[in-house]
Amino acid sequence: MSSSRPYTFDRVVRILASVLLLAGGIWFVNSLRNVLLPFCVACLIAYLLEPAVEFLQRILHLKGRVIPTLLTLAGVSALIILAGHIFVPSIIKEMHQLEHILRASSGSDVPVPFVPDNIIEPIRRWAASLDLSDLLGNARIQSLINKGTSFVAATVEFLLHTLEWLLTFVYVIFILIDYPSLMAGFRRMVPMKYRPTVYRIEDDLKDNMNRYFRGQILIAGCAAVLYCIGFSIVGIPLAIVLGITVGILYIIPYFQYVTLIPVTLVCLIDSMSGNVRFWPELGQCLIVYAVSQCICDYILTPKIMGKTMGLNPAIILLALSVWGSLLGLIGMIIALPMTTLLLAYYKEYVIGVRTASAGQQQPPHNPDGVSRQPEGKS
Repeated sequence: MSSSRPYTFDRVVRILASVLLLAGGIWFVNSLRNVLLPFCVACLIAYLLEPAVEFLQRILHLKGRVIPTLLTLAGVSALIILAGHIFVPSIIKEMHQLEHILRASSGSDVPVPFVPDNIIEPIRRWAASLDLSDLLGNARIQSLINKGTSFVAATVEFLLHTLEWLLTFVYVIFILIDYPSLMAGFRRMVPMKYRPTVYRIEDDLKDNMNRYFRGQILIAGCAAVLYCIGFSIVGIPLAIVLGITVGILYIIPYFQYVTLIPVTLVCLIDSMSGNVRFWPELGQCLIVYAVSQCICDYILTPKIMGKTMGLNPAIILLALSVWGSLLGLIGMIIALPMTTLLLAYYKEYVIGVRTASAGQQQPPHNPDGVSRQPEGKS
């Protein structure tokens, strides 16, 4: 049995130095977050596109990764352009439709059952003063006037932001081309005596991310399609915009229900024009939520991600809050796989229960690489 090491002066100094080094690293990263953001976004995009590059490299029987990388980026770009060609005209049409509804509702006296007038009247006044066609341009001009920003400064700022995202695209190309060597290089940077433990954590983290992150994005895309179809069948304004918004927020657990607020507001505005009734339309939207959630939770999620992570809803909300406060939106996205992994390590190393980490079907790795047998057996 291993006994706890005594806290000698040398050990305390090492612990304090490690804490200071960690704090300095966090401060350094926070200071350079604007510079590191394009690289981090590029790493995330490369991580998501890596399976497609490997697939093309395998079916084309190529040793190099340049052609598979370029083909993957070309395919993704074509899909984005195709999606824009399909959805952008519908979104513009829905924006104009909503603008006409806003104009009609602002001059209408149609009552909304069970909704107080002190809620309806401010919405009517807001609808009368809103001009969706000029909203974006006016907001940009007003922002420039309020800040006192000159035209040259605004142009330079725009060019710098464009250069940042162009740099992100360049990062993605080079990361995808050298993805295996980069990953191997990071592994070789770990000191030899720490490699078994670090490699195990890295493998577990990769398995959790592969299982959850890519699977959740795929489910979110399916959810966006389901909600777009459902809202279009109901016939509410901005059906495509709301459906895509629900799909994007579906990446973060429970956040898709935040869209109930704008959906309710759109139904209320649509009912004030006298074309539809508020409660039946809202009820149909709730049916869309119920049907889509049942399909995603009971059909798509088991097929794509296998077993759920088994976390209590209260633990999920706590994990979202903690990781969101630490890492922002990215933290909320990775909250569930990271929390599941930490709980698995807590059960194994603190409680002493050997469990496979989430997303793995095999027993946990042996960190020291030494073959062990149960006590009492030769």
